[in-house]
Amino acid sequence: MKRYVLPALLAGLLSACANGPVYPPAPAKAAESAEWLYLLGPGDTVSVFVWGNPEVTGSFPIRPDGKVTMNLVEDMPASGKTPSQLARDIEKVLGRYIQDPVVTVTVSGGVGPYDQQIRVVGQAAKPQALNYRERMSLVDVMISVGGLTDFAAGNRASILRVVDGKPQQYGVRLEDLIKGGDVSANVDMRPGDVLIIPESWF
Repeated sequence: MKRYVLPALLAGLLSACANGPVYPPAPAKAAESAEWLYLLGPGDTVSVFVWGNPEVTGSFPIRPDGKVTMNLVEDMPASGKTPSQLARDIEKVLGRYIQDPVVTVTVSGGVGPYDQQIRVVGQAAKPQALNYRERMSLVDVMISVGGLTDFAAGNRASILRVVDGKPQQYGVRLEDLIKGGDVSANVDMRPGDVLIIPESWF
């Protein structure tokens, strides 16, 4: 009778390791993000409106090198700036040609800089990098990547996050969230998070 105790105990431990979180649970609510501002990045398209000067108004892409070129403005660094910061920089350059230019910059098809994107790797249906949006949650991310594959160990997934300059790793329960509908497993995401979804051991 005793010879069956050890295999049963090992099986139980392995099952727990396979299905349970590996890291401390992620906080349900991220720290206040009032200071978060959208920053421009390669792949964004900016609409530049110059009041009273339609000839220098238009939509312009931010190149892979992080710069933008528009009428009368060449190779303007844009990546990492807010739209308002870019508008002020454009005003300075246009001031050489236009008296007191007033510029407004808006973003269409925003992607953002790489260090603010959310990356999903591993056993997601469509692993990819996503642009962060204010109040984005884990369920929003999973909708964007099409859920889990059949081989995912969803409850052993984790979020890699930089907190106060130090990398931290938190466990998340994707299987409980997606397949079980457990809303308590939903957590806030932060800019730059990396969601890691491992493969099931069994």
